[in-house]
Amino acid sequence: MSSILLVPDSSIYKSLKYEKLGRIYLEMKDYEKSILYYNKFLKLDEDLVLEVKKSTYHNLGLNYIHKKEYQNANEYFTKEYLLIKEEDTAALITTKMELANVYYNQYLDDEAIPLFKEAYELAKSFSDFELKQNSARNMAVVEKNRKNYQKSVEYYMEYGRWKDSIWNRDKIWELTEKDKQLAVAQKQQEIALQEEELKRQAVVQKSLVIGASGLLVFLGFLGYFYRELKSKNRFITQQKEELNVANKTKDYLFSVVSHDLRSPINTIKRQHEKLKRQLKNKEYDAVSETTNNAIALTESTSHLLNNVLHWSLEQNNQLSFKAEEYPLKPLVEQAVYNFEEIAEAKNIVLTTKLEATILVKADKESLKIVLRNLLDNALKYTGENGKIEVKTYNDSEEFSTIEIKDTGFGISEEKLAKIKGLEDLSIDKINRSEGVGLGMLLCQTLIKKNNGKLLIDSELEVGTTIRILLPNASA
Repeated sequence: MSSILLVPDSSIYKSLKYEKLGRIYLEMKDYEKSILYYNKFLKLDEDLVLEVKKSTYHNLGLNYIHKKEYQNANEYFTKEYLLIKEEDTAALITTKMELANVYYNQYLDDEAIPLFKEAYELAKSFSDFELKQNSARNMAVVEKNRKNYQKSVEYYMEYGRWKDSIWNRDKIWELTEKDKQLAVAQKQQEIALQEEELKRQAVVQKSLVIGASGLLVFLGFLGYFYRELKSKNRFITQQKEELNVANKTKDYLFSVVSHDLRSPINTIKRQHEKLKRQLKNKEYDAVSETTNNAIALTESTSHLLNNVLHWSLEQNNQLSFKAEEYPLKPLVEQAVYNFEEIAEAKNIVLTTKLEATILVKADKESLKIVLRNLLDNALKYTGENGKIEVKTYNDSEEFSTIEIKDTGFGISEEKLAKIKGLEDLSIDKINRSEGVGLGMLLCQTLIKKNNGKLLIDSELEVGTTIRILLPNASA
């Protein structure tokens, strides 16, 4: 009986082969061969699926960019752009940036810069952090080359914030996965201990059958096993207490995330729907205000996620801490600068009065966390046309002070007493129904860890003054 050899359709096989070889040679940076096989692929299969055709044009454009044949690169990126649907925002952003790079490499700034700006504006309202990050970096390089250094710094700082957002998102998921692994390991350990105790009970039962002649030996072994059991029980009790604390920490974190994220996420969703309507109705004057509101909500939500991350690291003793001597003014200026746009959007006057000669000894990163929380609270609870003043001064030979004073809604005496009564970040002392947020608790703990003090004075409808006392470098 003869066998039948099944041969695949030759045209389909060649088409797949040429497309794969084109991609492989592009990754190997052999651009000549990559272009050769992609052109063969296009000639062999003219009725390509839309997505495959876009991908092919895009890769041909990349090949020609690497070869610095910008006219050919422009041709293929333009072909790709014409195939992109309006709702495919990610593809629009990527292709606009590629076309802009083609023009920019040819020093055609008048054609390149508008495309960079269009990609940046689209990325700001899009959900992909990597695209936001890349578009902000492109604008930073453009402004730097145009010698607009102030704008370049602003774009670089925005690029850093998006980079931190990506890192924060990944870190939270990593910590959640570690919590799951820890819970499974602890359960397995409990099962092993239970099995060990069952075996030990079996040994004791067998020992009871031994005659009177072995009574003294039996009692000796029984005493030994009793001591071992007591020691194990103490170990189990200690582990149970630690597990209870870990569970309370986890429950509180989930409570914070589920409670505090629900409202801003829903509001951001409504802002995006509103922005979509305004763009559809061509209400361009209102788009800027809606975008600013969405950015402010995103910043506030980002602060909450940062607090959850820092809380998790603190509870697991993973928050790095290193006290060093450094000038206080640059650190405070940087913290204030990050909130200037939010203050401007709310018509809040944000002023500073900083002494240049103050040196303190503290951990810089934990102090940044405290300043971000306190400034965020001041802006959140200060109405429009309010004022916030940040100043630093030398309080004594031992301490220097950062003072944040606002004309906001103020804090009630009852709530203020609860905040002042917190001496450390203990789960047993947290009760969200009492209105003490995670941010203020985190501030209390980090300032204490820096050997400083956190003083709060407030009056309803008048405002709040918060003073951070930090050890002087010479103290």
